[in-house]
Amino acid sequence: MTEQVVAGRPSGALRRALIPFALAQFICSFAGSNMNVMINDISRDLHTTVQGVQLAITIFLLVMAALMIPAGKLTDRYGRKRCFNVGLVVYGIGALLSAVAPGLGVLILGNSILEGIGTALLIPPVYILTTLLFTELAGRARAFGAISAMGGIGAAAGPLIGGFITSAFSWRAAFVLQVLIIAVIVVLGRRWVRDPLPPDPERPFDVGGAVLSALGLILVVTGILAADDDLWLMTGLLIAGALVLTWFFVSMRAKERAGREALLSVALFRNRTSNLGLVTQHVQWLMLMGVSFTVSAYLQVVRGYNAVQTGLIFTATTAGLLLSSLAAERFAKRRAQRTIIVVGFVATIAGIVTGLFLVSDTSAVWTFLPGLFLIGLGLGTMLTPSVNVVQSSFGEELQGEISGLSRSVSNLGSSVGAALAGTILVAGLTATPQRSYALAMVVVALAGVLGLWAALLLPRGRMDTAVGADAS
Repeated sequence: MTEQVVAGRPSGALRRALIPFALAQFICSFAGSNMNVMINDISRDLHTTVQGVQLAITIFLLVMAALMIPAGKLTDRYGRKRCFNVGLVVYGIGALLSAVAPGLGVLILGNSILEGIGTALLIPPVYILTTLLFTELAGRARAFGAISAMGGIGAAAGPLIGGFITSAFSWRAAFVLQVLIIAVIVVLGRRWVRDPLPPDPERPFDVGGAVLSALGLILVVTGILAADDDLWLMTGLLIAGALVLTWFFVSMRAKERAGREALLSVALFRNRTSNLGLVTQHVQWLMLMGVSFTVSAYLQVVRGYNAVQTGLIFTATTAGLLLSSLAAERFAKRRAQRTIIVVGFVATIAGIVTGLFLVSDTSAVWTFLPGLFLIGLGLGTMLTPSVNVVQSSFGEELQGEISGLSRSVSNLGSSVGAALAGTILVAGLTATPQRSYALAMVVVALAGVLGLWAALLLPRGRMDTAVGADAS
């Protein structure tokens, strides 16, 4: 792989390396959303409840968020390709265990814990290796666009694919499919992926920082999940989580000043553009998972739709996301990334508002489609530029850390979306289903307003030339 660019485009070897990266992001995002259409089937088969399935989904997303930053740092010590391969193996074992799970506990172990750990290990290398291999800015932007688009498509198409598999075979077959795709990625990765930088086995690892960051995130999301059971417990957990995360940041600054290895460089948070980009990433995935879980649970539990019917309704979101993802490169050439992100948030919020006006407890199926299509269109428009804004704000020496932070923030958004919207929905699903559905969607829309505000604060003009710039 000596020639990186041919006639302004990445070489064939680089384009081949992009295939396992994109597939890896697809399957991890798919795993986060495909269970949404299996709520009734898993509940009946494993003798659990909607809350039990929501817990499994949220823990999966939370494990990813909690471990993404430490895993990103481990890539420097053990090598990016090695961490990628180990993550694939752990993920595959978790998916296989989930496929044969006799109860909710084993499903949580396989899907939520092992698949979550596997994802945390393999996703940071995807973005780090993409940055290191694609040294030309335009090629790197296209590579990030392809990977981010596959992630969005995996999350949006998860309900459709999962619905078809569940109806035709069983919900367990969806996990078998994940195992097969992981096997394909392992083979392709061994042949086409290389690590341009040698690992540094002597590099120290900040164990204390890893524990504090993971504990803080777990406490925050657990607090959100506790909202419908005990408000005092929720408040206590949220305060505890905030205190632990504050302790984490203070300790990071102290270690850096003392010249010791810190899990996360505080320099990452001195870049205003990157900070705003992280907010937009967090909110985008919060909205995607919040809408996906809320609509899926409502359709199955209240409307009585099966998995394939629920999945078919979500084709509207998938179609919108595909259309905007295919046009992403054209948009990037004509418009500033700030403009694209702003338009994406406006379209997504408009989609939620459209759904709230059209959908009632007696409305026809088609009333879900316009809103879901707009949501997919908006999310597909802004996922790629948000990633570009964040990754391109730093030079190569900080790519490992910013990649882990970026993925952690995105996955935290997914877990908060599933926990927040799911908790609001489940709390009144049997007594006042239409009101709970509307309230959950309103909360997601309000989060979108926060993301829109952050997008409006991004600097005007093109920001893809920031690579290698001073992070401060």
